[in-house]
Amino acid sequence: MMIVGWEGGAEMSVARRVLLSAETRGELERLRDGGPRAYLRERAAAVLKVADGVPAAVVARERLLRPRRPDTVYAWLDRFEAGGVAGLAIRPGRGRKPAFSP
Repeated sequence: MMIVGWEGGAEMSVARRVLLSAETRGELERLRDGGPRAYLRERAAAVLKVADGVPAAVVARERLLRPRRPDTVYAWLDRFEAGGVAGLAIRPGRGRKPAFSP
């Protein structure tokens, strides 16, 4: 959870933390190592790295196969916190709709 506080009139932010149970960690590791889709493997890897204490901004810029915007990794963390491992999947109905109906 991102905690923002004020100290001496200056904004101070604390790194976002993710706490995982052994079961959830195992599920994320299985998804990272052999998930059906590349995007799921990448998202699972990002969540695991943040849970291991690496700041999300560093994960976004340096620790994935390709650099991502930090906001992207924060969005993945929000989805994980809201829906668990299933929340990392792309929801039905997202994306561009067909130009012509079948």
